[in-house]
Amino acid sequence: SVSSDYRKNTGYTLDDMIGHHPGIKKLRELARKVAFQNNNVLIVGETGTGKEIVAQCIHRMSARKNAPFVALNCAAIPEGLIESILFGTAKGSFTGSSDKTGLLEEADKGTLFLDELNSMSLSMQAKVLRALQEGTFRRVGGSKEYRTDVRVISTCNENPFQLMEQQKLRSDLFYRLATIILEIPPLRERKEDIIPLAERFMVHFCKQYDKALLRLSDAACTKLKTHPWYGNIRELEHAIEKAVIICDGNELPAELFQLPKRPETSRTGSNAGTEAATLEEMERKMIQKALDTCNGNLSAVAAQLGITRQTLYNKMKKFGL
Repeated sequence: SVSSDYRKNTGYTLDDMIGHHPGIKKLRELARKVAFQNNNVLIVGETGTGKEIVAQCIHRMSARKNAPFVALNCAAIPEGLIESILFGTAKGSFTGSSDKTGLLEEADKGTLFLDELNSMSLSMQAKVLRALQEGTFRRVGGSKEYRTDVRVISTCNENPFQLMEQQKLRSDLFYRLATIILEIPPLRERKEDIIPLAERFMVHFCKQYDKALLRLSDAACTKLKTHPWYGNIRELEHAIEKAVIICDGNELPAELFQLPKRPETSRTGSNAGTEAATLEEMERKMIQKALDTCNGNLSAVAAQLGITRQTLYNKMKKFGL
């Protein structure tokens, strides 16, 4: 439900982001660095990798930490409701409607978290972009202009450059929201982090279910390390919780982990394995393609991508175009 948990405060910090994998170390460093700035951040990672935890950590380290952190899961809410939830409603705009504040108002001076932005329709993306560009918006059915000052942290569970190519993500909104891109590698690429994460969850659930501390058997460790974890950290967490609940002894045996084998196609994004190194490469290709289409007319390229000429210059310099 929208109302029950979008303001939940888990109390996570970046230190809770366990991992020796280089991608996780880089993520922690970058997140610390960008937290104090006011830039919009886009977090890219498969479902279940912990994108909201990263977003909350950034908010909690930022200058906006005492203002609200307000989250909207774009995938969980019917398209027809997103607009009124985000912008609020004006009394009389439709039968039975009352004056109701939207999340943009609630997040004023704080952070607005747009989870799974890529599941929002293009027309809704245009409305969000307009509100962010102008810093003002109207409630649904209302005429009064409201001002808002929010930092937006958003997430994509697919490669944003592929989404733009497939016309599922507006490039102008992407460039508005992706001043900084943080990538979270999938769990199957972080084999060294699986057991430390499993042990952290085990301590947590033993405490929660009032059980003496359990340990993982060697066979269980092997099983956990070799499973592909297409559901990522969330799948691992659920597997450990279930095992702790049904365990009778003082050790978790491998048999307690009934892990579903899912086909390769169930992963998010077509080339999920090679993605980490290629987001920059894909951006370079996208800009090159726009340059070709517009015959090198920089004003036209900037307009097509929804960025300023200065930003385009900077990116061309960065990519040596």
